[in-house]
Amino acid sequence: MRKKVLSLLLTVSMIAGVLAGCGSADTSANTETAKESTENTAEADQEKSATAGANVESVENADEITAMDESKLNGTTITFWHAMGGVNGEALDYLVKKFNDENEYGITVVAEYQGSYDDSINKLKSAQLGNMGADLVQVYDIGTRFMMDSGWIVPMQDLVDADGFDLSVIEPNIAAYYTVGDTLYSMPFNSSTPILYYNKDMFEAAGITEAPTSFEEIKTAGDKLKASGVDEVISLAIYGWFFEQFTCKQGLPYVNNGNGRDSYATAVAFDENGAALNILTAWKDLYDNGYAPNVGRGGDAGLADFSAGKSAMTLGSTASLKQILQDVNGKFEVGTAYFPTVVDGSEGGVSIGGASLWALNNNDDVKKAATWKFVKFLVSAESQAYWNAQTGYFPVTTEAHTEKVFLDNVAEYPQFQTAIDQLHDSAPQYAGALISVFPEARAIVETEIENMLNNGVSPEDTVASLAQQINASIEEYNELNY
Repeated sequence: MRKKVLSLLLTVSMIAGVLAGCGSADTSANTETAKESTENTAEADQEKSATAGANVESVENADEITAMDESKLNGTTITFWHAMGGVNGEALDYLVKKFNDENEYGITVVAEYQGSYDDSINKLKSAQLGNMGADLVQVYDIGTRFMMDSGWIVPMQDLVDADGFDLSVIEPNIAAYYTVGDTLYSMPFNSSTPILYYNKDMFEAAGITEAPTSFEEIKTAGDKLKASGVDEVISLAIYGWFFEQFTCKQGLPYVNNGNGRDSYATAVAFDENGAALNILTAWKDLYDNGYAPNVGRGGDAGLADFSAGKSAMTLGSTASLKQILQDVNGKFEVGTAYFPTVVDGSEGGVSIGGASLWALNNNDDVKKAATWKFVKFLVSAESQAYWNAQTGYFPVTTEAHTEKVFLDNVAEYPQFQTAIDQLHDSAPQYAGALISVFPEARAIVETEIENMLNNGVSPEDTVASLAQQINASIEEYNELNY
């Protein structure tokens, strides 16, 4: 039993309702739990810091699970909790039905929609208190630390190794987010990155031939756009995920201790390494000079102005591409470009958003084996090519790029190639941070940026406030749970 599991769940439930996601289809609002404590001594604290995330309940008989007589799987039913609604839910239902109809093992998957990512993970917490729950669960990216520390999971690496599954087929810059040390804790499934969307017709009328790559270039393009009659240069939403991406693009960590990957984070790093000040100074400059008005908070806040032809540029998830094209409906040509830097010459990369698949340890080897069969089906080239074409999320499997449905989709929507190229031009070291209070941190970031823009607070004071509040949340969480 983990230390103070009940108090931990109460802690995270208090900040439920905070919105944080990774794309137009991703809404999330939760925080992460923690691990079993060692004794309250300095020596124990050092040991805990060095081994944070390493005490996940591994499966000692993983070899038996993957090598068992497959006849035992016949008639097995597993439960899969997910957070995909709408078109995404329909695509997932199709894949589940296909697996149920065609798998040779006699396995049946019961897929149950739990609502938002937030709803799904809250139900999981409640179920685990009663020793119940699903066999497989889809969890958003910022729930990674919570799941690692919960003690409820089978690390996906155990099943990968026991089956001899070739992880090289998984996009390395996607797998990197869910990998700590040499352990892949969950299997990537629906992944996205943010990109720049721009109105090619407006750019052509203003004589602009290249999409901007930085905030400084956005200003330069903005002068030409304004001269051509464009009022709103960029509809830049106040979104915590974008703040994190601007940090990644600088090649700088968001928090200490290897961005929360060497051991659990104890404080932010963006205040001391200059990342936050660079972001907020550049952001406020765009705002003060009339290039980027305050269009509101949240990942979708800037999309309406762009799709309506009001703004020349916006930032959004790659998973928003089809919705944007549908909303634009041919009124103008949509261009896509890499997510911009806030400092010219930055050589960082982008981090993924979205969600992954976590196997739960319900002490049933047959169900674990069946779960692994289903996971392999979901990340197969055929499944991922279909998933990409239907949803706009990346295919997490490199082999999907040779599938006809993938090639046809890129041919129909060439703007999506930008997302693929940007992903491949990034690197695992820009995978992004893991922290226990990410949803709360994102809400703080959005509130303070909004305060800076609306009330004239300086970037320096805003950075100080961000660091103080997020550090207090991290410290409180760590004291309670580690």
